[in-house]
Amino acid sequence: MKKSGMTVQTKEREREKRRRMALPVLFFFLAVSVLVSFWIGYYPLSPGEVVKAFLSRFGWEGSVSSQAVTIFWSIRLPRILSALLIGASLSVAGSVYQSMFRNPLVSPDILGVSSGASLGAAFAILNGASGWGIQASAFAGGILAVIASWLISRKSAHSQTLSLVLTGSMIMALCNSGVTMIKYISDPNDVLQQITFWLMGSLTKTNMEDVLWSMGPILLGLAVILAFRWRLNLLTLEDEEAQSLGIHVRHLRLVFIVASTLISAAAVCLGGLIGWVGLMIPHMARALVGADCRRLVPACGLLGAVYLLLMDDLARSVLSLEIPIGVVTSIMGAPFFVYLIIKRKDG
Repeated sequence: MKKSGMTVQTKEREREKRRRMALPVLFFFLAVSVLVSFWIGYYPLSPGEVVKAFLSRFGWEGSVSSQAVTIFWSIRLPRILSALLIGASLSVAGSVYQSMFRNPLVSPDILGVSSGASLGAAFAILNGASGWGIQASAFAGGILAVIASWLISRKSAHSQTLSLVLTGSMIMALCNSGVTMIKYISDPNDVLQQITFWLMGSLTKTNMEDVLWSMGPILLGLAVILAFRWRLNLLTLEDEEAQSLGIHVRHLRLVFIVASTLISAAAVCLGGLIGWVGLMIPHMARALVGADCRRLVPACGLLGAVYLLLMDDLARSVLSLEIPIGVVTSIMGAPFFVYLIIKRKDG
């Protein structure tokens, strides 16, 4: 029995050591992925050209082609930053909602943020808005959808968790119906194509202005979640148990919902609908670092950034015609979702 106890302790120490090493390893993979992504594309850049193009902006006067400088600063850099921000945002939001609702099959769209953003973007495209106008409308649509879910759930006689899920599903269906109606009345030769392309999710037309516009709310939301992530562990408890510890559950839940909505809406308006990231990555991160949100949240951010960056590299390099990144993540995510369902049933 003593030997068995020592074996359990040894395994636990080894597991804890692996969990502590996970974040530095993810940082390393993130750095390598960023470097590799600068090289990949229709116009490949050598490692030397990448370094020279980067230094050219800071007064370096070496031999580097103007084409390499343009590709680095105007195409690759905005795209890479977008993939990092979107991947981290959707993954962190997914981990927050899965922990808060105590459901491993929850995604960031549980309260209708993506559907609301889609409706806002479709409405803006229908009315001939510019790129900035489409982003702003998508962001506002996502925020308003979650506000509607929150306000309606407060009037329910059921538990707040159940009410939020039900009202979120209702708002999601309503927004999707609105998108369908807009697509039905749109000009099939112009507007409909723009809406369809946006809904597929893509980083093709991303520029630094779009990145900077979305970076503010994303960094703000991520900072709030990271600062209070230890409190997220309390929301994994039953409401009565958390309240017995002196926690105001409704207020704490609202803080995480606002922060998660902020980063999700900004991510959607930056890259369109990119599904499955917020569902898959928290499960992978949980396998690496465990369920403690103090490690889970940063691990989700790092792993999500790496994952979406690699998916974007795949989308723009596997065929001569670029594949929308939303299609690539769906192809990767659907089998994973089937695996989760089967595993959950077997468990």
